[in-house]
Amino acid sequence: MSAKFAAGISQIECDDTEPLINPFVHKLELHGTYEKIKTAIFTLILVPVRVGLICFFVVTAWMLATVGLFGVTEQELHERPLDGWRKKLKDIISLLGQSSLMAGGMHFKIKGRQASRDEAPIMVAAPHSTFLDAGLVYVIGFPSTIVRTESVSFHIGKLINYTQPIYVWRDDPESRQKTVKEIIKRSTSKLDWPQILIFPEGTCTNRSCLISFKNGAFYPGVPIQPVCIRYPNKLDTVTWTWEGPSALKLLWLTLTQPSSHCEVEFLPVYYPNDEEKRNPKLFANNVRAVMAKALGVPVVDYSYSDCKMMTKAKEMNLPFANHLVEVRKLRRKLGLIGTEREEALVRANNYTCRDCSKVTFIEFVEIMRLQTNEQAALQLFKIYDKNNTGLIDLRDYLLGVLATEEDKSTEEILVYAFMLYDIKRNGKLTAENFIKAVSQTLGISQEYGLQIFDQVDRKQLGFVRLDDFLNWATKFIPHLIYNGSEEKPNWKNLEIYRTHDKKID
Repeated sequence: MSAKFAAGISQIECDDTEPLINPFVHKLELHGTYEKIKTAIFTLILVPVRVGLICFFVVTAWMLATVGLFGVTEQELHERPLDGWRKKLKDIISLLGQSSLMAGGMHFKIKGRQASRDEAPIMVAAPHSTFLDAGLVYVIGFPSTIVRTESVSFHIGKLINYTQPIYVWRDDPESRQKTVKEIIKRSTSKLDWPQILIFPEGTCTNRSCLISFKNGAFYPGVPIQPVCIRYPNKLDTVTWTWEGPSALKLLWLTLTQPSSHCEVEFLPVYYPNDEEKRNPKLFANNVRAVMAKALGVPVVDYSYSDCKMMTKAKEMNLPFANHLVEVRKLRRKLGLIGTEREEALVRANNYTCRDCSKVTFIEFVEIMRLQTNEQAALQLFKIYDKNNTGLIDLRDYLLGVLATEEDKSTEEILVYAFMLYDIKRNGKLTAENFIKAVSQTLGISQEYGLQIFDQVDRKQLGFVRLDDFLNWATKFIPHLIYNGSEEKPNWKNLEIYRTHDKKID
């Protein structure tokens, strides 16, 4: 590739590249002295009053829910809907719930008409972007919800139980099947069950798009009412997603705002056709398209499994963990998925960068055998060029791709990390590179990594070999390598690295 051609890739071209949406990132900062002083004053004056009122309303609602569920067994709660005075008590609990939201400064604006259960047994709400979305339950009449079983452990478990929810263990495949069966049973029952409210995205996003809808709400094939949620506030203190402020910080900042607004729009009931009844995925996609149009946002095919992948990446402390979903999407667009090209590069040790910590775009596309005029390739490069220097660390990219492959064990990932940070390619890692390798795969601190290096390098040679570290780890920190398993690993994949060593020697 000529230098003249490389110089032709200007910064203007890079800036014109359409950015890839990342719905799992939210940035929130208080700008200006005025905002900071106002927040400090309201923290002292407004927050204590609001917290006191919220506690009063929630505790009162909890006490009423406790009374309402007295004498009702768990089996009865799941077999038939509440009736009589217990059902009427729902209106009072809903009113108390709305009062607690208003005490916190939340104001709800309702648009459209909420359909009855006979018209639409199921409501689907999106986008799901905050724990405050739970307040929708009080606003629309205490419908049943899909709830994770661990939520009952909270003190407000009685309030949750009063909605007669459908419980789910999200990581248990059998539980999902039972949940779907229960949704079908309730939505097609002739009994007077509450409407079911479902957040089909299954996780929180920043409302920049609608991610993939889970199919659970669409299996029954019954009419569904879409519900759009907006938070038209100047300062977004509610969005709670994978990268951004903590729930506690968001709650604090929301309570220090004079008021916060939520707009709930009931769209017309969606009646599925015969094809949609047979195909829940098609049904879900079509409802999502209707909601995205009403919200004025695009649809993006991210899913809960992508979130699980990001969680794993963050736990491992992988570089650019929160962007690895975007990386996977771009790799799919570039035809890299399934090619094992990155793995082959590392195994063969034949990527030709002079300094892999400073790789240009031209070098990147040459190494990955991509076309320089592919926009997806430029987008992929820009993810790792966070400071807009025109340079990336190729090892960050390769490690992120290899470590998030579903069939890769911790052992294999560690082997690849050692190979990537073996700069001299002599089978030896200095303290600096050893720390990078273990901290970005095992999720340990740099300080702890240095302690491990000193313990492995007892002869003070200034370097360690991978097998020395693994032998030491098997004896002293096996939980880091094989997650607490009682069986010791056999390190069969260490042969990848040892074979590499023999080639060098």
